[in-house]
Amino acid sequence: MKEIILIKDGELALKGLNRSSFEAMLMKNIRWRIKPFGSFELKQSQSTITVNPLDDNADLDSAADEISRVFGIAGFSRAAVAEKDINDILDIAPVYLKDQLNEAKTFKVEAKRSDKKFPLTSPEISAMVGERLLECFPHLSVQVKDPDIKVVVEIRDRAYIRGNQQKGAGGMPVGSSGRGMLLISGGIDSPVAAYMMAKRGVELVGIHFASPPYTSLRSEEKVHDLLAKVARYSGRIWLNTVPFTEIQEAIRENCPEEYFTIIMRRFMMRISCMLADNSDCHALITGESVAQVASQTMLALGCTDAVATYPVFRPCIGMDKEEIIKISRNIETFDISIQPFEDCCTVFTPKHPKTRPQLKDVEEAEKALDIDALCQRAFEGIQRICITSEGVQE
Repeated sequence: MKEIILIKDGELALKGLNRSSFEAMLMKNIRWRIKPFGSFELKQSQSTITVNPLDDNADLDSAADEISRVFGIAGFSRAAVAEKDINDILDIAPVYLKDQLNEAKTFKVEAKRSDKKFPLTSPEISAMVGERLLECFPHLSVQVKDPDIKVVVEIRDRAYIRGNQQKGAGGMPVGSSGRGMLLISGGIDSPVAAYMMAKRGVELVGIHFASPPYTSLRSEEKVHDLLAKVARYSGRIWLNTVPFTEIQEAIRENCPEEYFTIIMRRFMMRISCMLADNSDCHALITGESVAQVASQTMLALGCTDAVATYPVFRPCIGMDKEEIIKISRNIETFDISIQPFEDCCTVFTPKHPKTRPQLKDVEEAEKALDIDALCQRAFEGIQRICITSEGVQE
């Protein structure tokens, strides 16, 4: 029995004249993501993408699992292929759906006849398939509203028979909304911000600030592990690791302690913008939530953003910690984030940070530093690696 995967796009249907470009991006992403699992043919028609395995070695289970995490997909289902003949449909439906129907108590049948040349109407197809299923599974009863299983028969180039549709990842195809520079730490928030922006179609480029010997190699590996989890949804991520020790030591030795964190974050913004210039990025992405810590008050964020030459997206800005943790658990980053390996944000933390800083005071405190030279040396020391869902790619 031939089996394929049917994919339904959701939000893309609202894109009007630009719809085809979004659909092409989604097709490209699906094709790339399922490539490791065998040879597949993809066809797109009427808001439905058909994923057809071309040989018996194709791993449909792994392909379906990967498709469940591709942004831009509203729902998907595995389906049996039948000839456009009602007798073939009636023979295949009870066999293909046997396991699902044995576990169900109620069902309904819905027919979708895209090929209007098919000799039976949709209600006629539904009635005949429903009658056959009741004969084969007498424990079932028909329930139109909220059945345990909805059997769908689609008449297209062939006939496709499927059970309940699985929920897709939603959102927009990654890459359809441009590219963003993700400031990634080892904490809970920034991987969640990465996931949320990827869901809106943003391709991610990562930047991480390391301060050896104050931060360990294990803290960098922790970031790799976090991005590998995010990459299951976003696709591969290029990570740029910035040597940040010299800058943090210069801040400690020359600036008032209460401004340490704000000045540090301003350097992060400057270097991130320098890298964005060279990476075709159009925005910065951070995991900040307003008032969560002293450096995330509105005045502090204003001081930080004053040096940014790109928009700064903060998808977690209005969320509380429990909301952020819930998403981090769903994308399986939480247990990695809470591992006790400190990142540079916890180095030289002031005892009494300014919560209501004034920009003029921060700029005055920075005058003791050679900002351009510090940024340039850090930028020249950046190391770049590629991370996929499998981890670091050599």
